[in-house]
Amino acid sequence: MLSRRRFLRLGGGCLALGVAGCSEEQPPSTTDIATHTPPPDSIPDSVQLRQLASGFAAPVGFEPIPGRTDEAAIVDQDGRVWLHEESGLRETPLLDVRDRMVDLNQGYDERGLLGLAFHPDFPANGQLYVRYSAPSRPGTPSNYSHTFVLSEFTMDPAGTTVPLDSERTLLEIPQPQSNHNAGAVAFGPDGYCYVAVGDGGGAGDRGRGHVSDWYDANQGGNGQDVESNLLGSILRINVDDRDDELPYAIPPGNPLVGQAGLDEHYAWGLRNPWRMSFDGEDLYAADVGQNQYEEVNLVEAGGNYGWNVREATHCYDAQNCPRETPDGTRLRDPIVEYDHGGDPPNGAAVIGGYRYRGALFPDLDGTFVFADWILNGQLYAAEEREDGLWNTSVVDLQRDGGDVPQNALALGRMHNGELVICTTNRSGPSGDSGAVYRIVA
Repeated sequence: MLSRRRFLRLGGGCLALGVAGCSEEQPPSTTDIATHTPPPDSIPDSVQLRQLASGFAAPVGFEPIPGRTDEAAIVDQDGRVWLHEESGLRETPLLDVRDRMVDLNQGYDERGLLGLAFHPDFPANGQLYVRYSAPSRPGTPSNYSHTFVLSEFTMDPAGTTVPLDSERTLLEIPQPQSNHNAGAVAFGPDGYCYVAVGDGGGAGDRGRGHVSDWYDANQGGNGQDVESNLLGSILRINVDDRDDELPYAIPPGNPLVGQAGLDEHYAWGLRNPWRMSFDGEDLYAADVGQNQYEEVNLVEAGGNYGWNVREATHCYDAQNCPRETPDGTRLRDPIVEYDHGGDPPNGAAVIGGYRYRGALFPDLDGTFVFADWILNGQLYAAEEREDGLWNTSVVDLQRDGGDVPQNALALGRMHNGELVICTTNRSGPSGDSGAVYRIVA
């Protein structure tokens, strides 16, 4: 039964990640926040962008292919995945799910093909996992926007095309509104699949499809509800096994196993966890804020990150700012936060990043390198602190032979640990300004 709800009891921006359409025939070508600190001497003042591939609609992911040196999949939000080889992009897509997706708005849309992850044992089993926005399926109310789909595909591990008839649907989650779709998919060192899910859309985590139809200071939204739906959370599932009638198994260590709540939940209290990444056993999730603050969280099993009563470390539209749930569970603070104005870091929507483990920038080793959708010619590098928010420094971006792109959609990590950045000059699904750049010295 999913009728019970768990949410906080209190005492009294939209993410501009639009898509841009490529032509059918032509493939792409090759305020005072504690984190505002002066750059320490160890952080480089600037880095260079070197174009790796261009002509995309809205590249939202760069995923190295396990077992295939120097090959990666570039995920385009318009519904296609492109294979990048040492010689450049192949002319035909690795995967094309456009005919399985909702029709995307050309002016602005947060739906589409939003995430991809290769199975850790891909060289042997050829399995990859894809997250896309489908038209409403059975079980999705007629007045909802669309259905969240997570599917498994199987291909020849040495091949260049994914057979569409190999699709096996794992998750279908009704989405009330068209925004806050998150979309990240990643495998952890434990071999389990982690899936980021937004709060259902709209604003403030309320309205149609949310546990509260209007703002009520005595209720949280989907982010605080772990019993009625899977929204506003990071899920963890075992794709290599099945439980009862489920197409996957529940890891026995998931925090709600044997307790009230849906067993897939790994962490909750999130608004729109757009991208996430692992560094060893540590999981980092970039959660897009509402109107004022952006945040990056170090995600722990059973962690509650406060949405929709908190936005980063700040009170969100409530009569007070609780530090814990009624049962005494502490709300987790982010490791990084920044606002939408003032000194950098600033912006409108955090797009995530990675702890740097490459060789080109020894002084960045171990820092969390990330960006905002409004790129402003800058990356940010956050240095870990034992307590409190991490110190964040600004790293300027330069590009030989052209201007730095206007918007960033995601960071990616190559086989050798160096970083790439996925960019666009548009906010909607039109044009071909999307490009992927290597970050070099």
